[in-house]
Amino acid sequence: MSRSYILFVWLAFTVLFLDQLSKTLIFHLLFLGQSLPVLGDFFRITYILNPGGAFGTQIGGSSFYLIVSLIAIMFTIVFFVKTHPQKLLVKIGLALVLGGALGNLTDRFRFGQVIDFLDFDFPDIHIPSLDWGIFGWAGFSLERWPIFNLADTAITVGALLIVFHIVRHREKRVIKVESQGLHPED
Repeated sequence: MSRSYILFVWLAFTVLFLDQLSKTLIFHLLFLGQSLPVLGDFFRITYILNPGGAFGTQIGGSSFYLIVSLIAIMFTIVFFVKTHPQKLLVKIGLALVLGGALGNLTDRFRFGQVIDFLDFDFPDIHIPSLDWGIFGWAGFSLERWPIFNLADTAITVGALLIVFHIVRHREKRVIKVESQGLHPED
């Protein structure tokens, strides 16, 4: 087995282990709905069960999220196998996504829902409503960030690493093409 496969498996299972360890501690030390201030009101540990997706999204029922998790895990493994060994940032990102997806999937099998507990109060977000004739926007308001967990964090960081690699790689390709006197659209 190559070093990149060992790194992938090690990192994914480290995320899975830390995620499940943190959720087990929350499950045994707090009551459902209990909230403990860590940094005042800015950061609290708040134990909730989330039947939806990452950061409290509610697109479908529990079966929907179970199927989406399984598909995401399969695609992550396939993309890892097909990714060139030199693309370390992508491989790390995929391992983080896999570990996070496995962590939340484990919760869905254990509890039918996901344990969330990281509760931050980032600055409020308010986007006003708009009415442009046939197009309307109801607006958006976020008073407190949705409660999440370590698996959600790993998935988000992994996805950002992959996007960062894609953007960086695209910029290098555009610079290389332009230095050859061609246009990127050619």
